[in-house]
Amino acid sequence: MDRTLFDADHDTFRQAFRAFIEREIKPNQQRWRDQGQVDREVWRTAGAQGFLCPSLPEKWGGPGADFLCSVVIMEELARAYESGFAMSLHSDIIVPYIESFGTDEQRHKWLPGCASGEFVTALAMTEPGTGSDVAGIATTAKKDGDDYILDGAKTFISNGQLCDLVVVAAKTDPDPANAHRGISLFVVEANRPGFARGKRLHKMGMASQDTSEMFFEGCRIPATNRLGPEGAGFMMLMQKLQQERLCVAIGAQAVSEQVLADTIAYTKERKAFGKPISKFQNTQFKLVEALAKVEVGRAYVDKVVAEHVAGKQLVKECSMAKFWVTDTSQEVIDTCLQFFGGYGYMLEYPVTRAFMDARVQRIYAGTNEIMKVIVAKQLGL
Repeated sequence: MDRTLFDADHDTFRQAFRAFIEREIKPNQQRWRDQGQVDREVWRTAGAQGFLCPSLPEKWGGPGADFLCSVVIMEELARAYESGFAMSLHSDIIVPYIESFGTDEQRHKWLPGCASGEFVTALAMTEPGTGSDVAGIATTAKKDGDDYILDGAKTFISNGQLCDLVVVAAKTDPDPANAHRGISLFVVEANRPGFARGKRLHKMGMASQDTSEMFFEGCRIPATNRLGPEGAGFMMLMQKLQQERLCVAIGAQAVSEQVLADTIAYTKERKAFGKPISKFQNTQFKLVEALAKVEVGRAYVDKVVAEHVAGKQLVKECSMAKFWVTDTSQEVIDTCLQFFGGYGYMLEYPVTRAFMDARVQRIYAGTNEIMKVIVAKQLGL
């Protein structure tokens, strides 16, 4: 499809990032999957070349580009079947909390390191007993003089082993009547006493993403590490989840396109009963149906991205994009995997890994069921 989102500068940026992928990522992907995390050094390399926090203003140490450069990075990582190097999580989901809600002192302290790759970030919301119900978290932050003391456990935290900074959601008011007004956000340095990384979790997919448990036991942090006013955490999370869900849709859309393109090429080469399987009517019908779903998804995602860049509030649209594109992505990848036959069950094939990676997209950033609840509320239902 012809796309009108990007200009010549974005195209140049895309070519530069593709070269980065060929040089720094593809040669290491199998090793990263085997070790369960990407190399720490690749974060610094990405930062040095301006690929971290693209839209962060220069005064905070960023490249001063725009969100469309982040879209380029998300798309190219998906097309390279790289699901472990969580650049978008860091650049477009976590760092914006500090940029938007931090004080100038906090921004000067942390943002330049985030852009350079000196600091890798993680976002600690999910708990063993709480997923999409953010208001139900049990981790507490109790005021003690000029400090807060954090106690609690988090799980399923991406960048959990590599992170240097963790944005933590904690209860500052334990009164159940203030469930939504009693949450605050804190930046916790990973070297603080009382913070402990749990084990790296072994997952169905995303093998090179260091998803982990985290524990806070009497973890003392200064009040100056709190982001925004006390009790404003829930509203901050709700504000930033719009972009997070759009990021999920962008990646899911791009990987669907890549899997379909690779599958079309494969069906032209693989033969059965004396001819390429692309010549069978069933193959043609299935691939054409997949193409229709992919192109409809592309049109909608690009529309929402353009409106997001224009500054529109898109709670309904981002929620719809997240659930529709991720549901559709798994359908398309499953259809494509079938054409690979037994090879589609082998981990050495990208389509197999894409199939396993796709499943979590319907869960994280709010389950797809929650997305539908949000859209229903936006409709006044």
